[in-house]
Amino acid sequence: MPINPGHVAGSPISYGVRVGTFFGALFLIYGVHLPFLPLWLEWRGLSAAEISLVVAVPYFLRVAVSPTIAFVADKSGRHRAFIIGLSIVAVAMAALLSQLDGFYAMLAAAVGLSLAMTTIMPLAEVIAVSGVRLNGCDYGRMRLWGSLTFIAASSAAAWFVGQLGIGIVIWLVLAGCVATAAAGMLLPPGERPGGTQLPADARTGGVDEAIIAPERSLDFAAVAGLIRSPAFILVLIACGTVQAAHATYYAFGSIHWSRQGVPTEIIGVLWAVGVFAEVGLFAWSREIFRKVSAVQLMIAGAVASVVRWGAMAFDPGIEALFLLQTLHALTFGASHLAAIRFISESVDVRLAGTAQALYATIAMGVAMGAATLLSGSFYPALGGSTYLLMAGAAAIGLAAGLAVQRIGVRAMAGTS
Repeated sequence: MPINPGHVAGSPISYGVRVGTFFGALFLIYGVHLPFLPLWLEWRGLSAAEISLVVAVPYFLRVAVSPTIAFVADKSGRHRAFIIGLSIVAVAMAALLSQLDGFYAMLAAAVGLSLAMTTIMPLAEVIAVSGVRLNGCDYGRMRLWGSLTFIAASSAAAWFVGQLGIGIVIWLVLAGCVATAAAGMLLPPGERPGGTQLPADARTGGVDEAIIAPERSLDFAAVAGLIRSPAFILVLIACGTVQAAHATYYAFGSIHWSRQGVPTEIIGVLWAVGVFAEVGLFAWSREIFRKVSAVQLMIAGAVASVVRWGAMAFDPGIEALFLLQTLHALTFGASHLAAIRFISESVDVRLAGTAQALYATIAMGVAMGAATLLSGSFYPALGGSTYLLMAGAAAIGLAAGLAVQRIGVRAMAGTS
């Protein structure tokens, strides 16, 4: 049987191992950056408003940066090369951040680091989904290695901070950036624009009629058709608001716990518990998607988000915090998997990277940036009660998810 130019060579195991290794390296950065960089910034003397700006500005800049880079990568089909280049940028920005003083200089370096990290993610997702489409790889099991290394990194970072102080955080971030650049060089090339018949059960969770569109050039009209789709817009709103509801947690969760007297080691474990629960969802994603649709999972994530952040507003004790952290499997994991599944099933392969970047831009861009600035404005006065605003954002996501369920997802522009 001749090999189609769009086919990704290599067995599912070797392909999946290389992609899983890359996710693992990338999430070494996240495992330190998310829980502890705000504490490091506070240690460096930044105020709550300044910390919220450092966290929020990259989210807004992604609106232009991530989709543009993804579009160029889609046109060229050289996703791996872009990933390697961005990884090297991340190394440089982390090294600069470790040496700089002054708010604006630190802001510039931190923004560069965050933009590089988060633009890498949708490009890596394209390579992962290529393995799902063409090699029958399991997306959830590739992606779970990122979650596992997040757990290890956050727990180890908590230990290092306890032993060596908060100043060690930026050096751990730098080490993760170096590992990511090295792992990027081992990635498979992914899928170039083209078409091929897929084996049955090739997509995430199993799909009986999996066909990639025949080869056509990517143009702006196709992108415009995608962003005019009501279903796609509602999915962006649903997943975007549910992901944005994590803003107070990401920007001030560790700071708030620290002010409540929670030991650094416990803070690291709390973050690890949340991601450990997420791992279980990713590990069984194929089986889950045989029984549950993307929209149903999206709605479940929104409901869990309303519950989680509503409860966090009342400063629960440590025992309750551990229970609430397990809801991360739904508030983050279910929403993310639902979006990836939707794109895999409903968006033309030519637009895969663009759709991934638009999802990342909305879910971890505009919505997250706005929610982070909102958190920074209200946290000094409201403290933990700021989580009530996040519960409200999740309720908007729930309404959008229910709307997607009503209209269906079949009439997608840009599909084959």
